[in-house]
Amino acid sequence: MVNKISRYGSIKEYITKDGSEIREMIHPQHQDNKKISVAEARIKPGMKTEPHYHKKSEEVYVVMAGKGLLRIEDKRYEIEKGVSIVIMPGQVHGLENTNNEDLVVMCCCAPAYGHADTILV
Repeated sequence: MVNKISRYGSIKEYITKDGSEIREMIHPQHQDNKKISVAEARIKPGMKTEPHYHKKSEEVYVVMAGKGLLRIEDKRYEIEKGVSIVIMPGQVHGLENTNNEDLVVMCCCAPAYGHADTILV
């Protein structure tokens, strides 16, 4: 088995189904892992992601920079650097940047993130 190293500058960002801009740091499509993905999501000031849920993936958010609101089902949480939260499969969620700097969140999904597992509501 060959371990593959990801370098931030060489990873192309793309827009996910929910509208966030992400860089997939770790994903089975790029490394030899099987069950998890790790991505940096950036939400620009004043922007928000589309409410959505995942059929199979549980997701962990770790806020790395900025401030905003996280919606999970009918609850809203103020989030900022240092906040971590688990989102279970089936829970409708979304992010909103309420600050004047990028909201940066590391997102870990197991099983790994996939557009087919993301259901917009």
